[in-house]
Amino acid sequence: MALDERHRVHANSFGAVADLYERGRPQYPPVALDWLVPAHATRVADVGAGTGKLTRQLRERGLDVIAVEPSAGMREQLRRAVPGVPALGGTGEQIPLADRSVDAVLVAQAWHWVDPERAVPEVARVLAPGGRLGLLWNRRIEDEDWVAQLSTIIGSHGTPGSGRHFPDIGPPFGPVERRSVEWLHRLSRAEMTDWVASRSYVITLPDAERHRVLGRVRELIDTHPALAGGGEIALHMVTHCSRADLPGRAR
Repeated sequence: MALDERHRVHANSFGAVADLYERGRPQYPPVALDWLVPAHATRVADVGAGTGKLTRQLRERGLDVIAVEPSAGMREQLRRAVPGVPALGGTGEQIPLADRSVDAVLVAQAWHWVDPERAVPEVARVLAPGGRLGLLWNRRIEDEDWVAQLSTIIGSHGTPGSGRHFPDIGPPFGPVERRSVEWLHRLSRAEMTDWVASRSYVITLPDAERHRVLGRVRELIDTHPALAGGGEIALHMVTHCSRADLPGRAR
């Protein structure tokens, strides 16, 4: 399969497992959002919103949030998880919002799926002067043997999006600022399995191979000395953040 086609298949894979994504994917550390959301912001777009993991955190901050997500299956989950928030069909390249209508656009775990040559001017179009584009990705830290074994099992190295967590943005935005926030994610054994099952690499495997991979993940959880017999898994995470502002005075 050609790289562009493979990328498209991976990008479009999440709707079929929206329930797993909702159960298994973590939210984002508050300190990262403190840094990404500008102090003046009142209206924010969450683009590539998925099932609303970031959307609900933004709403909890009292922000007027609009979720934009291309997958109908993910939007359905989002509407259940975050009722009352507009959930619109759209992409980073085609955002269904008026010009200069939001103070910030945040893209969580999704910027690697867009074409930045088209998405950057589109984001700039919907932002008010002085508005901000904020990007963030959660990544596990491979500081323990069992986490390294997990990465080997799920074949995450070289999958779409790996290694692209400090992207350039470019004009009309100003300089990119970057920050990484380390934190501890606590999840159940079932949530760990759902998290693996919601990864695009695993979703797109043939059925037999996917079942084999998930079986190996369960075996690792059941047998590794650091995990066996425990009720909760502690996974060290890092959230990579980038932000860039448009010129002009914020409203």
